[in-house]
Parts: sequence; structure tokens; C-alpha cells
Amino acid sequence: MRQSRFTEAQIIGLIKEQEAGMPNAEVCRRHGLRPASFYKFKAKYGGMNVCSA
Repeated sequence: MRQSRFTEAQIIGLIKEQEAGMPNAEVCRRHGLRPASFYKFKAKYGGMNVCSA
């Protein structure tokens, strides 16, 4: 299985940017991500928080 080039913390950060009001297309463009990948990440990691422990 191929490894993601984004860590879980980075993915959660992307989702938080979108939830803060940035358009999906802008988040994808800034981070070099396809919209389909973004929606897969959102389905898997949506609602999670980064633990700083």
C-alpha cells in the first residue's frame, strides 16, 4: 500500500483550514492536493483533533 505524503496532523490541519472558511478549491490548490483526495481525507479524519502529547 502506498504511503501518504501527508501526516495525520497535516491532514487534520487541512480540514481545519477548510472548516475555518477557506474554499475547498483554495485548500487543494495551496497544498497540491486533488479534491477527491481531500474528500477522502475529510471522510476519514473529519472531526478529529491533533493530540499534542
